[in-house]
Amino acid sequence: MAICTVYTTPSLNSTCSISTTSKTQLGFHQKQVVFYSSGKKTSKRGSNTTSPYVITCSTTVGDSKTVVIGLAADSGCGKSTFMRRLTSVFGGAAEPPKGGNPDSNTLISDTTTVICLDDYHSLDRTGRKQKGVTALDPRANDFDLMYEQVKAIKDGIPVEKPIYNHVTGLLDPPELIKPPKILVIEGLHPMFDSRVRDLLDFSIYLDISNEVKFAWKIQRDMAERGHSLESIKASIEARKPDFDAYIDPQKQYADAVIEVLPTQLIPDDNEGKILRVRLIMKEGVEFFNPVYLFDEGSTVSWIPCGRKLTCSYPGIKFYYGPDTYFGHEVSVLEMDGQFDRLDELIYVESHLSNISTKFYGEVTQQMLKHADFPGSSNGTGLFQTIVGLKIRDLYEQLISTKAKTPVEATKA
Repeated sequence: MAICTVYTTPSLNSTCSISTTSKTQLGFHQKQVVFYSSGKKTSKRGSNTTSPYVITCSTTVGDSKTVVIGLAADSGCGKSTFMRRLTSVFGGAAEPPKGGNPDSNTLISDTTTVICLDDYHSLDRTGRKQKGVTALDPRANDFDLMYEQVKAIKDGIPVEKPIYNHVTGLLDPPELIKPPKILVIEGLHPMFDSRVRDLLDFSIYLDISNEVKFAWKIQRDMAERGHSLESIKASIEARKPDFDAYIDPQKQYADAVIEVLPTQLIPDDNEGKILRVRLIMKEGVEFFNPVYLFDEGSTVSWIPCGRKLTCSYPGIKFYYGPDTYFGHEVSVLEMDGQFDRLDELIYVESHLSNISTKFYGEVTQQMLKHADFPGSSNGTGLFQTIVGLKIRDLYEQLISTKAKTPVEATKA
């Protein structure tokens, strides 16, 4: 269905139509259908002209089949890697818009469009410094525009989205975003605003513990960027109040949380090289059935190391069981340790159920395909891959349901 505004009333014997587009004040695109009457109309000067009649149409909710996924995480917590794993599940690599701003944050593949929510900063780098706020602070972001544009895309309407330039720290001219099959909004605040949150068909939160985040930042900034340990600590502490206030609370709304913690296999480990990763899956989410190990709803502790899985020190341990998370019933799948050989992952995969694969060994295939991605040897890569497969399954179920709705309505 579409809502149309008719500016003049055409005769019923109009002979042709032309479609054009116009842009609204909020950056939305409307379709104009121009009908030309077959009769002649005399102008004030006495000349014969063909009379155009313009109908402006806006697509309404229900026409579009765009599924919206939200991914929340702090800076440097693996959002980019997760996006690459997700788009790979759907096929095709995600790339910046061709011929557009080279500093665009948007990634587009055959099926998905990934929008970075930094583009909705209302203050550039200088403006934030003058007002004494960080990018994590809601006052530095335009949630009204974020909501209006995400809603428009979900409803099938293209938008002109702003671009935050991470190189210059300035707000660049906007870029055209057309409705894709799957829209992923990733960044600091996808679940902060309740209006945006309500638009999400599925949401994920990447929860990196302070200990692991600190270890990762030390490895990166000291080794690669020459920062001192003191400056790294100061940077983390400066962000922590806003992170605790505005970013971390969003995990309570997530349908799935990937939590990264220090290993429990090595006492007092502080290097962050061996990780314990938990996939926390909310129960009762439509089109999403949590993954389970061996027996659904049971509590299982499993050490798979042996003849079928090579494990060097300190080994690998899996756990699965029910739990509660911010008052919600959840299922938790946990992996502590790392794989020595990814080709042997098929042994672990064969003991997992509800992983939404299309063929035996698809998880292992995806992991081997991206063996060079960060986290491929531990639970971060494994659970990101599984969540990607679950999102594909959720998308297919949603589309199937939407396709059936008009048919059922016609029969009724």
